[in-house]
Amino acid sequence: MHLTRTQFLLGMTAAPLAAAGNYRKLKDILIYRNPRFYSAFPSIVRRPGGELLVAFRRAPDRRLQGGHVSHSDPNSYLVLVRSTDGGATWTREPELIWAHPEGGSQDPCMVQLRDGSILCSSYAWYQTPNQRPYGFLGGYLVRSTDGGNTWKGPILPAPAPDVESTDPFGKPLPSYNRGAMLEGSDGRLYWAVAHKNRYGGTGISLMVSADKGSTWIYSCPIAIDPKVDFNETSMYETPRGDLVAFVRSEKFDDQTVIARSTDRGQSFRWEGAGFQGHPHHALRLPDNRVWLVYGYRHKPYGIRARVLNAECTDARTAQEIVLRDDGGSGDLGYPWATLLPDGKVLSVYYFNLDSDGPRVIAGTICG
Repeated sequence: MHLTRTQFLLGMTAAPLAAAGNYRKLKDILIYRNPRFYSAFPSIVRRPGGELLVAFRRAPDRRLQGGHVSHSDPNSYLVLVRSTDGGATWTREPELIWAHPEGGSQDPCMVQLRDGSILCSSYAWYQTPNQRPYGFLGGYLVRSTDGGNTWKGPILPAPAPDVESTDPFGKPLPSYNRGAMLEGSDGRLYWAVAHKNRYGGTGISLMVSADKGSTWIYSCPIAIDPKVDFNETSMYETPRGDLVAFVRSEKFDDQTVIARSTDRGQSFRWEGAGFQGHPHHALRLPDNRVWLVYGYRHKPYGIRARVLNAECTDARTAQEIVLRDDGGSGDLGYPWATLLPDGKVLSVYYFNLDSDGPRVIAGTICG
């Protein structure tokens, strides 16, 4: 069953499309919509008191000016909205997280640390004097210690190894990537960053911080291959202590890749998971199983998920749950999930109902 446009905008309940592992789709919700803006790439955290924060990247919709949308828009900023009622209603006007002084920012990826602070990673583009093409500024992080009301930074992480690229000022590009970093059981932060590899493509490597993200050091490669490229990656730690990376691949039939470390991030082995989708976010459920949600940019366009076992060893065989299959084009996805106070799962993402319509921040509740 598909939602009509009116149903979608009002966040009305939709009939379940699929169920797995005792989780079933309950309803879709609308989080943010403004037809003047191209809104995309959300992340979500739930504060200790239950408040929900959704961060996303917002830029002018250049199609209204006779242009086209771009992921490297120089006026793209990081913003957030809030809900204090479990996602039923959201603040209407977004709060500014960060406006990069030299370019446009992408993909605000929030992680809430055990001390209650929030670390948000992003990366930025700048517009060259001739306005084309865009140049890259690399990654940065900002931090909030007051529930997202104020942010301090930017923190410029160390570059990934063997990267010769420089920013406009001739300095090595700071590390960057889209995806969830992990605060491990040992208190360290683990972050999968993308970089050029020795084969001319892109690979991912592990950066580690022992001081809550203020400084970063290189640990090891996560996935590098002469024929397959890797980029957007989310990290997860299993109860046994394995570090698992859920990776977007290129030149691999859009197959999900899973890389695993059994030695606390000293080495990884990767393999194809046997299904399509990207990028991913992994959430621990109350019974230690794992909610893995990902975008699906093949017809029918939408959002999908799987419920994995606690050690994430059954991704290939876990039943797929279709959260949405009514997307108007492949320009959607990038989901991120959190648990609601009642134990239900809220997955947020950006979405469109037709290729010419606005890009909105939406969500699906499953329980």
